[in-house]
Amino acid sequence: MANGTNATLVGARRRTPATVPGASWHSRGEWLLAAVAAAFTVAQLVLVGPGLGLGWDETVYVSQHSAQAPPAFFSAPRARGVSLLVAPVTSWSTSTELLRVYLALLSGLALWSALRVWRGLFPARVLAAGGALFASLWVTLFYGPAAMPNYWVAIGALACAGCCVRVRADPGDRAALWGVAAGAALMAWMRPTDAVWIGLPLLVLVAVGRQVRLGLVLVAGLATGIGQWVIEAYLSYGGLAERLSEGSRVQGGLGLNIAVDDQMRSLVGRALCRPCTGSMPHPVVMAWWFVVPLLAAAGLAIAARARRTTPTLLLLACATTAALPYLFMIGYAAPRFLLPAYLLLAIPVADALFHLVTKANGRWRPVAAAVVALGLAGHLAVQYVVLDRTVDRTAADRRDWGRVAADLHRLGVRPPCLLTGTEAIPVAFYAGCSSANPRGHNVNITEAGILSTTRRVPTAALSEPGSPPARYARGWERHPSAGLDLHLAPPPRANGSP
Repeated sequence: MANGTNATLVGARRRTPATVPGASWHSRGEWLLAAVAAAFTVAQLVLVGPGLGLGWDETVYVSQHSAQAPPAFFSAPRARGVSLLVAPVTSWSTSTELLRVYLALLSGLALWSALRVWRGLFPARVLAAGGALFASLWVTLFYGPAAMPNYWVAIGALACAGCCVRVRADPGDRAALWGVAAGAALMAWMRPTDAVWIGLPLLVLVAVGRQVRLGLVLVAGLATGIGQWVIEAYLSYGGLAERLSEGSRVQGGLGLNIAVDDQMRSLVGRALCRPCTGSMPHPVVMAWWFVVPLLAAAGLAIAARARRTTPTLLLLACATTAALPYLFMIGYAAPRFLLPAYLLLAIPVADALFHLVTKANGRWRPVAAAVVALGLAGHLAVQYVVLDRTVDRTAADRRDWGRVAADLHRLGVRPPCLLTGTEAIPVAFYAGCSSANPRGHNVNITEAGILSTTRRVPTAALSEPGSPPARYARGWERHPSAGLDLHLAPPPRANGSP
């Protein structure tokens, strides 16, 4: 991606072998990065599988440009990046399998591209190992083929940070400038608030180097996504302040919230830990979470001796600002929130691990290598177990949504139709219906509006088994389904009369 591969990092005293045009594939270490990306893609398709149904948030993003169902309510915190990313498939196909394969291939290609940005800044084996460490986490494998934004924020952050370092060393590197803009735009279109947090260290780097051109390109890239989000705030949410306020409300009120323990509880495979109660996972499940910061700090010390402090420090700074809001400013947890931090930390961690297992002359330290290999083997085993259980559990939940949709069709609730109540958004997508709720985080209709709709299209309210439905649906015909009760409104007359 970058052309300035012959540039020496600012302040470097010891030369790093540069990548030059015409160098062989193997000498550049390209095959290592390609192998990691290919293995990551294959692992997604084998361990997660293309048949995994869409989750709640995925149905919201996919439905915005979907051939299967009308657009679901788009709440204030969301951004349009994922919907645009999947539109080339979802706009004409309803195949979940095709979408999963598309995202798995795209995520592998994106990981390879982001790692390539750092060639010449770190040894190829360190980059490959860092990519493998990140790609082997259960949360990475689970969300790589998912229509969710966090993995793509991570890719944008890694690419943007690497290109910033390259432009700082070689202001004439036009490819790296384009990489800065593209990486910043990717982050901002996926999650504007994450892009702002991750962009802070990058802006500091620009200010210290007094590189106006780099700063303008970085801000322009961020502005493409943030600007669209702000414009939409005024068009659909009553203004920027209102959208930010509503986004905070939907997320439980942003402020000082210690969510470190919540994130630890989510490591066992809880896709959404809200409320995040219960006991902590087994120490074996959490061990890597405590080892990573120590290895990252060791990676910085190693980088200082190797005269590559700037790139390592920038990675650690961006990882820190990426994680801060999700550790200390939000009252719940989801493991995917920290994907950008994990990817940014992966390279310094890999650097530290190679330092532990090799001598200054490049030879292996047998004892240290055996200990690290044993630790990594145990880590991979834990990640596989958590991933396997997570896939089984979520697949069962999503199959239930499909069964509910089939029951609704059997009972005459077919498109065009409206669903409301418990889990209305994902079930409506599976059934091809619209969804609406008069209360909660996704308010987009009134009770009077629902009753009016019943006169025109088939309508059903969903509730927990045995629980009464909303007031407007009391008296509607009840039918049990897979984990839900279906309350069917009286069918509309042919002339639209009740």
